Order: sequence, then C-alpha cells, then structure tokens
Amino acid sequence: LFLPSFQDLFGVSMVVPLMNLHIKSLGASHTVAGIIGSLYGIMQLFSSTFVGCWSDIVGRQYSLLACILLSALGYFLLGTSTTVFLFAISRVPVGIFKHTLSISKALLSDLVSERDRPLVMGRFNAASSVGFILGPVVGGYLTELEDGFYRTSFICASIFLLNAGLVWMLPWSEENTGNREHQQGCKGTDSFSAKANHDLHSKSASNGAVASNSLLQSPWVQVATVLKRIKGIACSDLWDIFLVRLLMSVAILLYYSNFSLALDERFGVKPLFAGYLMSYSSALGVLAGCLLGPITRLYQYNTYRILLHSSTLTCTLILLYASAPSIWMVILSSTFLAFSTTIGRTCILDLELTIGGNEASGTLLGVGQSVTSVGRIVAPLLSGIAQEFSPCGPPSLGVGLALVAILIMNVNKQKYCSRGNVKLKKQ
Repeated sequence: LFLPSFQDLFGVSMVVPLMNLHIKSLGASHTVAGIIGSLYGIMQLFSSTFVGCWSDIVGRQYSLLACILLSALGYFLLGTSTTVFLFAISRVPVGIFKHTLSISKALLSDLVSERDRPLVMGRFNAASSVGFILGPVVGGYLTELEDGFYRTSFICASIFLLNAGLVWMLPWSEENTGNREHQQGCKGTDSFSAKANHDLHSKSASNGAVASNSLLQSPWVQVATVLKRIKGIACSDLWDIFLVRLLMSVAILLYYSNFSLALDERFGVKPLFAGYLMSYSSALGVLAGCLLGPITRLYQYNTYRILLHSSTLTCTLILLYASAPSIWMVILSSTFLAFSTTIGRTCILDLELTIGGNEASGTLLGVGQSVTSVGRIVAPLLSGIAQEFSPCGPPSLGVGLALVAILIMNVNKQKYCSRGNVKLKKQ
C-alpha cells in the first residue's frame, strides 16, 4: 500500500502544476480556468463522504479498484484534451473518484491495531510526500519535450493502471491475511499480540462477508445505506473533532496562502527562494512521518495529548512567522512547522477513527476530507480579506483560528481522555 500511495502522488504532482499553463494554451481565460478549478474542488467536497461511505458498504478492494481505474480514465482524457471543453470533461471522473489515498488509509486502519495506527499512518503519509516532492521535478522536465503535457498525462494514467494491478495483487483472502499475521506474530516482527491478530482476523472476515452481500444489493439499496450512514455521522458527537480539523486546516492554509508574496514584500526575497523553502519543509514533513513511532511511545500512545501539543506548537510557530524580524526566523519557524503540522494531521485522523469507530472508517475519512475541502474553499477568501490590512494578515488570522481549536480541545478534554483510557485498556 505504501508503494501505490507513493506512485499516486508522484503521478498527480507531475500533472497538476502544469494544468494552468495547459488550459491557458488552449485559449481559456483566467476566469474560465478558475471556474474549472473551483468545480473540481466542489466535486471533491461532496463526493469524498459518499465514496468513503460506499467503501464501508461494498468493501475496500472493489471501491479502491474502481476509484483508481476511473481516476486513470480522467487522466487519460486529460492527455487527449485539445479543447477547453474536453479539459473540463476530463476533470469530472477525477473530481468524483480521486479518493484513492483516503480509501487506502481506511484499509490500513482495518489492518492494524489502534495502538500502531499513528505509526503506520505516519509512514504512509511519508511515502506519499516523497512522491509529491519528486513528481513536479519530473513533470517539469517532461513538459520541455514536444507535446510534453500530453505525454505527462498519459504517464500519469499509466501509473494509475499500474496501481490498479498492484492493488489487485494484494492478498485480499481473509485466510491468507490471517496466516500472514500469524507468521509475523510468531517471528516477532509485528507488534500485534496473538489476541489482537485473532480479533483483526475475525473483523476482517466479518467485513468481507458484509462487503460480499452488499455487492449483490441493488444500487438504490446501496445509496440508501450510504445516506443512512452519513446521517448517523452527522448526528454523532464528532462535531468538535471535525471543527478542530477545519480550524487547523484553515490556519495552515492561511500560512501558505501568500507565503511567496509576503516574503517578497517583507524581506525582498525572490519567489525562487520561497520555492526552495517550501520544498525543504516538505522534505522535513517526510522525516516527521517516520518519527511518529518514537513520539507516540514517548506520549504512551495518548493521541489527544500529542494533538494538543502539536497544535499549540503550530499556533506558536505561525505567530513567530507573522512577527519575524528577519528571514532566518522564517526559516526556523518553517523547520519546526513541518514537524508539527505533519504530526497534527496524523493525530487528528487517528482521533477521528478512535472516537468514531473503525467499522465506519471510510465514512469518517470521507467526512474529514470534505471538511478539509471546505477549508480550501474558505481560506483563499479569508486570505484575500486579511491581505487588505497587512502582508502578515493571513498568518495572524491563522493564529486566532488555531487558538480557537486549542480552546475547543481543552473544553472537551474529558471526552478525549476517557476514550484514550478505554483504548489503552483494550490494548
């Protein structure tokens, strides 16, 4: 699963930075390009919850394969887009079904214990981030060739087809999975206990039976089940978790919203240096994902405390950036911010699954993605308003939102801690 996640973001990051240049070369105005980009975001906003819930019903294998193949179709169509209309059409299957990483995370949460989930998710995010770092470099090289954008799109579609083959080859059989887990436990290379292996095997078999029965249901029955599950999430007591995720997402997006422009206005730094600094932060984010194991052990697997401390550190570092007197202070804040944001994203996801329950992990991750999409829609508007007052306006507003998120976590401390104690007792 780590390999397909790396290839996924590697392929996507080759194409996405070149899309604005391509659509303008087709004769589209800035407004049309912006509308198409917004439509993609809106499709992601509404589809992520439904696709995540659908993966809970029909099973991870079928939903993951469907999303990969339909995403491959979208990038193949992008490689044949010679008009603005065809470009817009190619974004539809990708906008609706490009939730491959979310379903992969849901599958990982099904396969590992709650205790090991932050560590595994951190490594998964690290593998994805490496692809995101390398992709733009390769895409920039390919676009220099004749018909470079079309070649890059076809390569991206081919990568998704390769991912579909890798996912198809995964050992989906419950019997094989159980045997593999048992062998790993005997060799001492896995941290699961024998009881945990048995519980995971029983849960996997139960989920497999439910998925097989769901595939035989009519599409209308599946849609009704999806809506029922979404209603259950909407009426649950998870509102504070999703609100914290929204506030922290907007705060971080505000930090990056005018990063290059603010550095130019405040310190006279060229955009090239800002690009290097962002790549440097991305590389540190990969390292942070690999350090989640020691960090969770240091905190005795208390996800709430890690999230609270990382969010507090993120808030402090954004404030430090907003009031930085020199570029060296910006570099210092960016260095530690890469660690705190990576750890915070993993911990908020783990807290969602811990409180919401693993049996609806696809739905929970889908709702979380929708919440993040709302942040991506709201953040540019807030950033534009804040920049009217000062280049430091967006990060300063981000500090205020992060403080609200920290306050919400402190108010609901008892709920998180009680859940965390139950979780540790079950381990």
